[in-house]
Amino acid sequence: MNMNRRLLSTFCALVLLQLLRASEAFIVTVDAHNEECFFEKVEGGTKFGITFEVIEGGFLDIDIKITGPDNNVIHESEKESSGKFTFAAVSTGIYRVCFNNERSSMTPKLVMFSIEVSDAPHRPAGAPSEEEVGHTKLEDMIQQLSGTLTGVKHEQEYMHVRDKIHRSINESTNSRVVLWSTFEALVLVLMTIGQVYYLKRFFEVKRVV
Repeated sequence: MNMNRRLLSTFCALVLLQLLRASEAFIVTVDAHNEECFFEKVEGGTKFGITFEVIEGGFLDIDIKITGPDNNVIHESEKESSGKFTFAAVSTGIYRVCFNNERSSMTPKLVMFSIEVSDAPHRPAGAPSEEEVGHTKLEDMIQQLSGTLTGVKHEQEYMHVRDKIHRSINESTNSRVVLWSTFEALVLVLMTIGQVYYLKRFFEVKRVV
């Protein structure tokens, strides 16, 4: 019973450690006619992922480009509002993620993004013992659970951002509807007053002196 509790405590501690080491979300402003790049050192054989969302500015779109250590283009797309890309790093080196807003004439874009790099696989040399196999399975389970929890955390953050964006759009639309309705009511009142005045003048009896 005590052994199970120790294993459970160790498992929870390792999961928390993995979560603390997980990537955080960042927010960057990309000015018009400008490009912002971010660099991450990744070891070969690990997974490298980027998740982003344009939360403010223009039509909520931006160009993204991901390049490897040899300046080879891994991914490139234009006018993306959001995206999630994951791939295996073939070689060890510096990977670059660039957000390009050169197409915009005057509107800066606010981009929320996160870069996630999984731990490099470590396997002991030679035939693993039964204990090492158990530890390896536990580590794999922890990494898998950590990745899932990190994904859930990022999805919650992006859902919160989307909620703010949609709320802002709804409030802006409601304000415009109210202003337009007020303008229509004002025009209707002015037309009514004008028609009453015109009819009154039309039916007036003009006296000849």
